[in-house]
Amino acid sequence: MSATQAVETVFRIESARIIAAVARIVRDVGIAEEIAQDALVAALEQWPESGVPDKPGAWLMATAKHRAIDLVRRKETYARKLAEVGRTLEDVPPPAEPAAPDDIDDDLLRLIFTACHPVLATEARIALTLRLMGGLTTQEIARAFLTSEPTVAQRIVRAKRALAKAGVPFEVPYGADREERLASVLEVIYLIFNEGYSATAGDDLVRPALCEDALRLARVLAGLMPKEPEVHGLAALLEFQASRISARTGPDGEPVLLADQNRSKWNRLLIRRGALAMRHAGSGPYSVQAAIAGCHAEAVRYEDTDWATIATLYGRLVELVPSPVVELNRAVAVSMAEGPEAALPLVDALAGEPALRAYHLLPSVRGDLLERLGRREEARAEFERAASLTHNARERDLLLGRAARA
Repeated sequence: MSATQAVETVFRIESARIIAAVARIVRDVGIAEEIAQDALVAALEQWPESGVPDKPGAWLMATAKHRAIDLVRRKETYARKLAEVGRTLEDVPPPAEPAAPDDIDDDLLRLIFTACHPVLATEARIALTLRLMGGLTTQEIARAFLTSEPTVAQRIVRAKRALAKAGVPFEVPYGADREERLASVLEVIYLIFNEGYSATAGDDLVRPALCEDALRLARVLAGLMPKEPEVHGLAALLEFQASRISARTGPDGEPVLLADQNRSKWNRLLIRRGALAMRHAGSGPYSVQAAIAGCHAEAVRYEDTDWATIATLYGRLVELVPSPVVELNRAVAVSMAEGPEAALPLVDALAGEPALRAYHLLPSVRGDLLERLGRREEARAEFERAASLTHNARERDLLLGRAARA
């Protein structure tokens, strides 16, 4: 590996820790990222000539911290802050590199709470989190969410400005504020994973890289907040879901329905990790969803799935987070536990829900129930309608195929 490749690899791994440590000094996420980039440039200039340091992560961290302290010194408006923090930071030797990927200090926790602050719109939180925590470039984020680079770049710039303008403190909140902010953090990680697990648009059903980024963030958060049950609930949910990714598509990228998946392709290590995380989960929405995913993971064959328990869990989830989408999922579970005739009235009751008016899975589920009841003409019409509503090419092909076979 060349020195340039080493710089890029190490920076990708260490960038979040570096930005977090620098943000604690300068109290500005935008400036912290710029200083981290300066350290990267310094490494690109020096390492090809001097060689890669024994501890490259520590080298980048030390360089970034020294530049941050120099910036604080140069700005008179930071004079008092320097007096308070300079004594503790100026002479501190570079920290040792973590012994393991999960050995992360609290600065990273502060960074993720800052990036996911509710003052930002959801799209901005996602872009900023992937940029700061995931180490993704603007181009990578734009490609992942099928958005133009300028749009993503504007979201990130505006997010940084909004945080600075609002005077968002670089800290882990406590009490009621912490609960609200934690919900925002979990939501962002959950949305990132879902977009990777089932893309809303484009030619690919699954984007594994996004799932991996979200799963890594969930694991980091679980390590940093071991006493928060819903953090473990989210981690368990993503572990279980990620275990099935390789079986969700066929050789040509076509979707493979759950009933047809080759379960020998399910990742047993991720399933075990999910089960371990479930031991620390609670009774919140993510924990209940994890329990549902765990039921699927435990079934050796599709026929062994405990649909009655899954239907009960969806009923509990509806009580926690009332949603027509959750009701639709509950109807699917009821159809498997009690038959399509028991579920069809539940689905029909959702037809007037405004939130489901353009939701392709509503006619898709209804088509499946009608097909199982032998009402093939009606089923064909539902599958065709579902195909017209989805923006994902792979899902559209699947639905049109089902319509043709109905």
